[in-house]
Amino acid sequence: MRDTALPDDLPHGLPADLRPWVARHLPGVTTATDVSWNRANSRVWRLDGDTTAYLKLSPSPRSYARETTAYRHAAVLGPGQAARMLAADPVLQAVLTTALPGRIVRDLPLDPAVETRVHEFAGRLLRRWHSHLETAAPHARQALRKELADQAAEAADCLDELGDRLDGAQRALVRDVATQLPGLAAELPLVYRHGDYLPRNWLWDADAQTLAVIDFEMADHGLAVQDMVWLHGAVWPTRPDLRAAFLTGYDREPAAQEHRVLLLLTARLAVSYLATGLARNDTVLIDRGHHALSALARTGV
Repeated sequence: MRDTALPDDLPHGLPADLRPWVARHLPGVTTATDVSWNRANSRVWRLDGDTTAYLKLSPSPRSYARETTAYRHAAVLGPGQAARMLAADPVLQAVLTTALPGRIVRDLPLDPAVETRVHEFAGRLLRRWHSHLETAAPHARQALRKELADQAAEAADCLDELGDRLDGAQRALVRDVATQLPGLAAELPLVYRHGDYLPRNWLWDADAQTLAVIDFEMADHGLAVQDMVWLHGAVWPTRPDLRAAFLTGYDREPAAQEHRVLLLLTARLAVSYLATGLARNDTVLIDRGHHALSALARTGV
């Protein structure tokens, strides 16, 4: 369908095949602003007019299925804590959702007291998300075993590749990832995880003092601590106050075996960052991986 064949009142900031679908499900849209992340598979628009909404094109059928399932699950959160799905189309792989107030936490210069409050709210939201049961597919446990086996194999490859770039404590930790991770995690219960629970997916409304969570395309069954890996590696080593606040909101500390799995999962991510950074000569990834791996190996927590 060409632009010239479309009515004048459809939002011309969108690809042509999406405009009739948007007009049918959200009349009165006048502008569409591309607000995608800076990566190839991110396609998101803010739609403005009679109301404001967001349109997302999922990068794959699997992501679309995850996202639409997660929006139904997100009803367990309170008003304003997650967007609501207005319409979805499996052929277009399009998801239309309500808008939420607030700004992305990752980009905000928060004073320490507010930042602590945000992290406590984030822990509270995640606990509510995890506590609401979602029926797991029959193959969910098998899929998790494969995921963790793949991560263990990746750690073993990184260990071979990096060689003497790691000190003795770092090598021992990465070796533990390669040999212990799948077996330890196999005994832990499944929860419905968010899958990408980072400050870039948290919205803080400073006026209302409320937090919301967005972006559900990686939601699936897994381990509760998998939603804490990035925080454990990138934030908590230097901000134990934020760890305490988050776990206060979550209302429990990870059990001993969960904590060991969290350590190994975080070490796997750190050594992956380091190996990828060295291969690409990317100093950001090198520094991120090196600092996280050093902290984990030094403290063992």
